[in-house]
Amino acid sequence: MHHIKVLPKSFFLNGDVTAISQNLLGKILVTNINNQITIGKIVETEAYHGSKDKACHAYLHRNTKRTSVMFKDGGRSYVYLCYGIHFLFNVVTHGEGEPNAVLIRSLEPIDGLPIMKQRRQMDNPKTLCNGPGKLAQAMGIDKVVNDTVLYEKNSPIWIGDVGTGEDFETVTTTRIGVDYAEEDALLPWRYYIKGNSYISKK
Repeated sequence: MHHIKVLPKSFFLNGDVTAISQNLLGKILVTNINNQITIGKIVETEAYHGSKDKACHAYLHRNTKRTSVMFKDGGRSYVYLCYGIHFLFNVVTHGEGEPNAVLIRSLEPIDGLPIMKQRRQMDNPKTLCNGPGKLAQAMGIDKVVNDTVLYEKNSPIWIGDVGTGEDFETVTTTRIGVDYAEEDALLPWRYYIKGNSYISKK
């Protein structure tokens, strides 16, 4: 997988957060944690719009210690602990002061499977990364890599493209686990690759 070309910073700044969320499908997530390299293809994402989305941590521009990274310029990681158990990995998008992010929900494992299996204490490749908490664990992502740039190959976590122009259909649906967001829970801001067997939920 040496032909993975790192995405430029501009990728994370172009278009609205829903477009970037869809454009991340098929891209490659690479982590190099403690000299252990793991690689997965992004197959499911969710968009979060900070200024107007009740499901977003930074709704109405809430700038806290936890969300401060979302207010930085796009192309960096936002990693937070969910329910005190799972780390979740998000990609910050847009320019400084616009707190938008894309949650990476599922990956299709590509390389470093023995490492992923060891970290997850399981053997089934289908369930290694089919959920946001699972993929963070499999890829070795925790708070240490919060606020890391994603557009430099020497970063412990970065996103690239193999440029094969893979042809797939995108399914658009509502997000998962955001019932508290009232009417915004109905926003069709979850995207996944149609027919992919590594997504979190059909």
